[in-house]
Amino acid sequence: MAIGLNVEEPEEACSDENCPFHGSLAVRGQTIEGTVASTDMDKTVVVEREYDVRVPKYDRYMKRRSRIPAHAPPCMDLEEGDTVRIAETRPLSKTKAHVVVETLGGEE
Repeated sequence: MAIGLNVEEPEEACSDENCPFHGSLAVRGQTIEGTVASTDMDKTVVVEREYDVRVPKYDRYMKRRSRIPAHAPPCMDLEEGDTVRIAETRPLSKTKAHVVVETLGGEE
């Protein structure tokens, strides 16, 4: 089933209703790449991404990071340190509005 992004479907099947591949969850909006920082919650991972912000006063760059909670379908085998791509979707809970759609690599 195509989800509208150029990503490969996982080999493993799941019965999660909120899986973009095997359920009925539609993805739309932004796609973001980041590193899995936490897998402590059930069906949720925290994806962290670092970016640089220019500080004009000192004419230098400062590192910032944002942490985004994302739904992790059971068919995606995720561990801390994995690089993943997440896509925006409808709100799934109070804090979750993204879902993991692709694993890009292991630990860096």
